[in-house]
Amino acid sequence: MEDPPNEKRIVPTVSRVDGETLIELVYDASARTTNLVVARGQDWTIEQTLDLETGERLVPYAPTNNLIRHDCVLLPSKPVAHGGKEQTLADIEAYLHRYVDLSPPFERVAAHYVLLSWVYDAFGEVPYIRFKGDFGTGKTRALLALGSIVYKGFFASAASTVSPIFHTLDRFGGTLILDEADLHFSDRTADLVKILNNGSVKGLPVLRTLQNQNKEFNPAAFTVFGPKIVAMRGSFRDQALESRFLTEEMGQRALRADVPIQLPNALKQDALHLRNRLLHYRLTNFFAIRSDPSRLIAGIDPRLNQMGSSLLALVDDTDLRDEIGTMLRARQVQIAAARAASFEARTLAVLAEFVRSDARNFIALKELTERVNQDEIGETISPRDVGRVLRARSLPISKSNGTVGVPKSALSAKAIPRNTNVRGPDTAPPQSATPGFS
Repeated sequence: MEDPPNEKRIVPTVSRVDGETLIELVYDASARTTNLVVARGQDWTIEQTLDLETGERLVPYAPTNNLIRHDCVLLPSKPVAHGGKEQTLADIEAYLHRYVDLSPPFERVAAHYVLLSWVYDAFGEVPYIRFKGDFGTGKTRALLALGSIVYKGFFASAASTVSPIFHTLDRFGGTLILDEADLHFSDRTADLVKILNNGSVKGLPVLRTLQNQNKEFNPAAFTVFGPKIVAMRGSFRDQALESRFLTEEMGQRALRADVPIQLPNALKQDALHLRNRLLHYRLTNFFAIRSDPSRLIAGIDPRLNQMGSSLLALVDDTDLRDEIGTMLRARQVQIAAARAASFEARTLAVLAEFVRSDARNFIALKELTERVNQDEIGETISPRDVGRVLRARSLPISKSNGTVGVPKSALSAKAIPRNTNVRGPDTAPPQSATPGFS
C-alpha cells in the first residue's frame, strides 16, 4: 500500500549519508533518550526528526531497543570537540595503554584502527584486527577495551545465534567484535566465515535464503561491510581470510605492573568520552578523507596493499607506516608458506586415497587436480601447482596413452606418509607465537 499524499514515510535510523549531510544516532543512557545528530559541514544540530526530499522522515531508534539499552551496540551520547587528529590519537593510545598490555607498535596501530572505524565507509576496503593467544593472555580484555571506543561496536561471540548478527550488521553497520572466533566447521560457523570473507570489501553482501509470507523463495541481501575485531587461539586455514587480519600475538611477555587485573568502572566513562570526541571527528572530517596511493607499500601482494590502504591513509607518521610495511611483508611470507603447505597436504591426501582405494595403476594430472579441488579447502589450485608438489616430493610425472599423470608404482610410502590427511575448512591448529604483531 502506498503512503497517502504528503504523508512522510517513517524510517528508524542509525546512520545515514545524504549528499553532504551526515546523520548519526546518539544515546543518552542517563536520560534514556535517543536523538539524531545532523551535521552539514562543520555545523551540527540534535534533532528528533529529519525530513528528506525522498519523502522519508528519519527518526532515531527507540532507547528501549534491546541492542541499545543493554549496551550490545555502543553509541556516543553527543558530539564533543575532538581537539585535532594528533591529540585524539594520543588520547586513544593513552586509553589503550591504561587498560591493555599491547606491544608498543601495535598500540599505535590499534589507535589508528579506532580512528579508521569511525570513517570506514569513506573507503572501499578495510582490514580486520585480531588478538591471538592462549587462555588468560588478555585477548578478551583487549576486545572489551578496543571495542568500547570503535564506531558502533557490536559485541558477539562465535557461539551466538547467527541471524541477529546478520540483521544487526545490516541495520546498524559499525564494528563487529567477535570473541572465541576459533570456528569449528558447521552450517552456523560457515555463515560467520561468510561475514568475515565478505565484510572487508564494500559491495559484497551475503545472500541468505528466506521466504516471504506467501512461502515464496525470496533471498535477502545483508550488508556486512565494516571493521571487525576478533579474538582467537589459532589461525584460519583459508589464507585469503588470513590476509585480512592485522594480528597482535598476546601473552608474549609478563603483564605490565600498571595494568589493572580487573577492568575498573572508569573504563566505561573514559570510553564514552572518547566515543563522543570520535563522533565529532567523523562529523567534521568524513567528506575530506580519501585513499592515498602514495602510501601503498612497495614489494607486497596487491591484495595486502588493498587491505592496508585505508589504514595507511590515516597514518601520517612515516615511522609507523614503515612498521606497518614490515608487518605486511612478514604476513606475505607467512601466507606464501602456508599456501604451499596447504597445496602439498591436499595433493598428498588425494594421492594416498588413490593408492588405498583405486584399482587403477595411473592417475591423470587433470583428474588429480580436480580431486584436490573437490576438498574445497582454501583456494583452488592449478595443475601447475600440483606439478610443483610432485616434483618437490620427487614423484615422477609420466605419460600413459598420451595422458600426463602419475603411475601408482611411483607412490612410495616415503613420498606419501601414512598419516596424510586433510583437516576441515574451519581453522588451523594454534601456531607457535612470535613476539609482537604480524
